[in-house]
Amino acid sequence: MAKILIVEDNDMNLDMLSRRLSRRGFEIVSARDGATGVDMAKQELPDLILMDMSLPVMDGWEATKALKAAGETAAIPVIALTAHAMASDREKALASGCDDYYTKPIELPGLLEKIDALLGN
Repeated sequence: MAKILIVEDNDMNLDMLSRRLSRRGFEIVSARDGATGVDMAKQELPDLILMDMSLPVMDGWEATKALKAAGETAAIPVIALTAHAMASDREKALASGCDDYYTKPIELPGLLEKIDALLGN
């Protein structure tokens, strides 16, 4: 099954997403800040990244730009996860290199649709 990197600094969100996606057969790796997320992506080469946009050390916008600029991670799809629901936030996420955008609170069926679409399932 596909490997998903979750970059999320909120323990409750990370735990919920990890457990629910693991139960669906995904292999989960995680990072708690943007800089570590970039490093983990380069080490693990996941099939998809769920990127919180409000992160310590390096925010999700900068982390996504770094991933898309690096040859080994440029093709990995990134879904922005954010509590910001304005149309301009979606445009900002896509402009930073995110392949899709999902607002919090996360409803798993909707997120799974986006994951499946990007993984070609």
